[in-house]
Amino acid sequence: MKAIMVMYDSLNRHMLEPYGCDWTKTPNFSRLAKLSTRFDNCYVGSMPCMPARRDLHTGRPNFLHRSWGPLEPFDDSMPEILKMNGICSHLVSDHQHYWEDGGGTYHTRYTSWECVRGQEGDPWKEKLNFIPDKRSVFEASSLMWKFPQGVLMRTHDQVNRSYMDVEEKTPQAITFKEGIEFIDTNHSADNWFLHIECFDPHEPFFVEEHYKKDFDGPLHGEDALGIDWPPYAPVMEEEDVVQSARNNYAALLEKCDTYLGKVLDKMDEYHLWEDTMLIVCTDHGFLLGEHQWWGKTAMPCWNEIAHTPLFVYDPRFDSQNKTCDGFVQMADLAPTLLEYFNLDIPKDMTGKPLRNLMEKGEILHPYVVFGFHGDEIIVTDGNYLYMNAPVHPEAPYYEYTLMPTHMRARFSVDELMDWEVAEPFDFTKGLKTMKIRCKGSMVGGAKESRSSKLYNLVKDPGQLNEIKDEVVVKKMKQLIAEYMKEIDAPKELYYRYGIEEL
Repeated sequence: MKAIMVMYDSLNRHMLEPYGCDWTKTPNFSRLAKLSTRFDNCYVGSMPCMPARRDLHTGRPNFLHRSWGPLEPFDDSMPEILKMNGICSHLVSDHQHYWEDGGGTYHTRYTSWECVRGQEGDPWKEKLNFIPDKRSVFEASSLMWKFPQGVLMRTHDQVNRSYMDVEEKTPQAITFKEGIEFIDTNHSADNWFLHIECFDPHEPFFVEEHYKKDFDGPLHGEDALGIDWPPYAPVMEEEDVVQSARNNYAALLEKCDTYLGKVLDKMDEYHLWEDTMLIVCTDHGFLLGEHQWWGKTAMPCWNEIAHTPLFVYDPRFDSQNKTCDGFVQMADLAPTLLEYFNLDIPKDMTGKPLRNLMEKGEILHPYVVFGFHGDEIIVTDGNYLYMNAPVHPEAPYYEYTLMPTHMRARFSVDELMDWEVAEPFDFTKGLKTMKIRCKGSMVGGAKESRSSKLYNLVKDPGQLNEIKDEVVVKKMKQLIAEYMKEIDAPKELYYRYGIEEL
């Protein structure tokens, strides 16, 4: 048996043709939908990028115990389990967060891996006398240029782009080229898992001009530097700027669609549909002006961010041209792949294999819970969605870790000055962890001022109008309590979020 996963970053469900979008160009995603099962209720788990990938590896959510960080010594890793059982797990990725302090233990869990450099502010190439162009239509609302890290990222991005004068030199093109090389080389072999992971369509929306020809916008073009890198901030721009940013995203999405088609072509060429699972997924979505916001972290986690696309083909049964409305999350993919390769699922994985849902319609999860560390705990049962903000925002919350690193840095001396020893959780395999008090949000400033929100998704799928219903709120809090008990959430969070412990 074989398996291929194509994973994107910030792939918007609501901008794909198979999910009803009528103005983007995604024919290969439509082709994929006919060749696989399209999931209509896939939701994020732990947000954003590396927390989602920890869910992917470990088959369990981690956002209530940890923010952005590496895999821990006690974590199960699906690719490593495959490797240890004689199944080659190969990663090809241009997702630069894997090579940073907060992601350094992920790619090394695979049997083999290939790193493709140059995305976003990846510190790849250097031109010491380079003077960055600071023109940006987002400059009024973006803090990117006002801090050293922001200047460094923007400068590296512009330097990196100077080495990408043709499409074949761009990270996405190289990532898929290397992934397809693996397929060409190994298609006749057995027992392998190929993980092709593409940073696109994550911002900045850097894309070749020929992908832009289908989209019109008054500020849409090469000389509108900054139109492709929205800030994580409220929308302060005019509508033509907003539409131009959407057009740039849509053009990059078209490029993603083109390279997805190359994988589908290989599935056809080598008759891989006979014995190869195919998973196409993302970690989260991205706001492009919806709810008057840009980005994915500084605002409530609305469904444009949380409700994600997922396509799965399983050769063991009829799974083509199907739809599935059962709840699934990123944490379900690890047990899905382990079950597919006939391997035991570790007891600490709370995710469920997708086979029974796909083949028999069995419910895996009656509801799903997701969120950012220290931010709202969000729950939906399909009818309602409730964002449970901290009731006691002044109450402390902690990082539970043996790997004290942030995204691009180690924990500071000040952060580590007063750490405590925490008793083991039920998933730490008997290990005690460091208990480090959080002194700020992982997403750029604490957000304690936000209030809880309730939406009726049946009547208001766009989440435009909050409702008040204490009976529903009580029920949703009960679901959160059940979830917190299941994953052995830190005890102090019950008080912080106003949840009654079961």
